[in-house]
Amino acid sequence: MDTVASDLQAEFLKVRHELQVLLGEHQLAEQDGDLITISDYLLTRLEQLGVTSVFGVPGDFNMPFLDYVEDHPRIKWVGNCNELNAAYAADGYARVKEDSVGVVVTTFGVGELSAINGIAGAFSEMVPVLHIVGVPSTTDLKNKPLLHHTLGNGRFDAYTKASEQVTLAQAILMNKIHAAPEIDRVLTECITHARPVYLTMPTDLVGEKISAKRLKVPLLSAPPPNNPDVEAYVLDEIVKLVEEAAQDVIILVDACAIRHHLREEVNDLINETRFPVYAAPMGKTAVSEQHDRYGGIYMGSISDPSIRERVERARLILSIGALKSDFNTGMFTYSIPPTQAVELHSDHTLVRHAQFPGIGMKRLLPKLTARLKKYRKDADRLPVPHYKLEVPKEEDDRISHAYFWPRIGQFFKEKDVIIAETGTSSFGMLDILLPDKAVFVSQILYGSIGWTVGSTLGAAIAARDRQLGRVILFVGDGSLQLTAQELSIMVRNKLTPIIFVINNEGYNIERHLHGMHRKYNDVALWKYTSLLTTFGDVEGTASKSYSVRDKAGLDSLLVDPDFIKADKIQLVEVIMDKYDTPRGLKFASELSTKRAGKHSQ
Repeated sequence: MDTVASDLQAEFLKVRHELQVLLGEHQLAEQDGDLITISDYLLTRLEQLGVTSVFGVPGDFNMPFLDYVEDHPRIKWVGNCNELNAAYAADGYARVKEDSVGVVVTTFGVGELSAINGIAGAFSEMVPVLHIVGVPSTTDLKNKPLLHHTLGNGRFDAYTKASEQVTLAQAILMNKIHAAPEIDRVLTECITHARPVYLTMPTDLVGEKISAKRLKVPLLSAPPPNNPDVEAYVLDEIVKLVEEAAQDVIILVDACAIRHHLREEVNDLINETRFPVYAAPMGKTAVSEQHDRYGGIYMGSISDPSIRERVERARLILSIGALKSDFNTGMFTYSIPPTQAVELHSDHTLVRHAQFPGIGMKRLLPKLTARLKKYRKDADRLPVPHYKLEVPKEEDDRISHAYFWPRIGQFFKEKDVIIAETGTSSFGMLDILLPDKAVFVSQILYGSIGWTVGSTLGAAIAARDRQLGRVILFVGDGSLQLTAQELSIMVRNKLTPIIFVINNEGYNIERHLHGMHRKYNDVALWKYTSLLTTFGDVEGTASKSYSVRDKAGLDSLLVDPDFIKADKIQLVEVIMDKYDTPRGLKFASELSTKRAGKHSQ
């Protein structure tokens, strides 16, 4: 028998065995009375993962499942204005509730396609989101009648194929026998790889009963063990490099340290070794920015010169969870040669030019810390200037970006959740030193404008679950206009974020990238201070809105005790110059323009 035939036979025997096990489980469960509906099985798994809220929009193919969601005693249904915003909300929820997942429920076709941009953003930025799609009955899926919400050509799998491009794993439920293992499989992929997954729920399977026995075994969330021999070799090689560097070592922490739950391990490394630590933009608040060994944000040539000089002259960089996208690296201006770098990732390690697949940082880092803590005394002698952007003294009373962001930095408190829209707000925030235990959220890689509004809804619910502090959103007028209706869901759910709207009459980042004076970068003028009363707070008692046009007005508001306590949803319109922009964004735009011109030649 050839190899292919042998492999096929082995796979057949494996599947047959699993089917026999499942049938046996079901028969035993029927005898014991240990049965549960597929819907309740899924919701129980989500509850085990810490999910308290599910986002989405009802549709005829998902409403049978939504009955179970609404009736669940501990999981709340949060209906959204549209599916895109629901996906954004699930993304924001998962980012703030780091030990859980975000969940969005849509209907077949029209609903899931509306959500797919939000799911793509979660995939790009490695956020664990479960996308549940209510689909037609298994009979209709097999027979393919001319149903509404289809393309009219019998291609019932077209939407699934679209989702395959932006999800790590998919489970297409077609019978109750495989429902539980398929649900467990995609959820395990979601939590271990920090990526979105896709699950269909046919209308005729929603109430079907299956064995509940698997629920007694928690889902596996830990990464696979490293090969001990290879891991030992890697540790030896890293220690040699630290010795060669004479302990002139910098830790550079990035997004994947957050996504793969390494905050504790990274902090242990810093505290035990006392090596200086810096963060990439997407790694902001991965470590406390009040730590005495924290030096600031490194983003290549866009960095503050003192930070850039300190990082780039280090003899060795321990990079943890790097994600080397354009805006995250100062438009690819990192000046860290591979010969001076060790990169730790979730599923591999790079030591100079050598790659070690399967050696993941979650298990490697504690062992590395134990080996490197002997260098603590020497490392502690290395000074780490505590970078802080001071509020400038300007004669002009207008609110400039140079003034606004450091002044806002004085407003933040411990445990605040700070959400910055892509572009102007995220670049404005990068130079601001945040308080201890603050959480910074931004979509720097995918950069879908308007994302923050939906994301703030999910983040605010997660912050309430975690008993964090205030939720504060910074969003431009152009971005807000894409997703503004989600403000109504915040009002409806009694959430109390503070929303700063940068009113500069258009798309600021686009102006600086191309078309500074083009009309396509202008937006319609809105009365932003009327949005909260229009979107739900009809009586005007659950919200407060403000408009500030000068430094005095801004300063007065930021010290107002009623404003500071954030016990109701508040919106602040900040009037700014049409062409003003943060320092970092100006430099990034110039680099991006040069790079685009170079590649177009």
